[in-house]
Amino acid sequence: MFTNMIPNIEKMLGRYSGLFVEGLGYTLLLSLLTVLGGTVLGSLLALMRRSRAVPVRVIATTYVEVVRGTPLLLQLYVFYFMLPELNLSKFASIVIALVFNSAAYVCEIVRAGIDAVDPGQTEAARSLGMSGAQGMRRIVLPQAVRNILPALCNEFVAVIKETSLASTFFVGDLMTQYSVIRGNMFLVIEPLLVVGVIYFMLTFTLSKAVAMLERRLKAGD
Repeated sequence: MFTNMIPNIEKMLGRYSGLFVEGLGYTLLLSLLTVLGGTVLGSLLALMRRSRAVPVRVIATTYVEVVRGTPLLLQLYVFYFMLPELNLSKFASIVIALVFNSAAYVCEIVRAGIDAVDPGQTEAARSLGMSGAQGMRRIVLPQAVRNILPALCNEFVAVIKETSLASTFFVGDLMTQYSVIRGNMFLVIEPLLVVGVIYFMLTFTLSKAVAMLERRLKAGD
């Protein structure tokens, strides 16, 4: 059976390799924008969850629990049908939905990274006359980055796979290109295999890079 697929795969790559490259580009762009936006919003949420103001903590906690407690596909549908009312493009709507989702997980990553820093560091900053914000910015966060960075890189790997759900809305990612090629060539397994190999190579390479980063950070301790 597999030997019968090889000619189809060769024919498909000869005709549609450009679509696979385009899909890879859109997938990486979606993932990069999601992680960047999620990191900014998630960091803000993490600080809100550590706030002394109860309403601020409640808002951040509710956000995180709602997002983590509902399926990503549901959130994509909500943003896809709501945001076009604001004259946003389909691609922008999906990016915002992915950022909305990723921020909740990044929030927990940042919060855990901050909590992993010895509380004595905060006390030392106060003894030096620093305010809470100054101590967080100058003492705690630089140390927390060592704990946060590898986890953020793993979030990037996870987001790459999650962007496959965006193909539901045909935004140009790898799975969208799979649907296009499947419809044009009436092939199901062959384009799926190629897309699977691309996803695997991408996530495997990034996972190994994250592992190297973690080893270097541990060696620097």
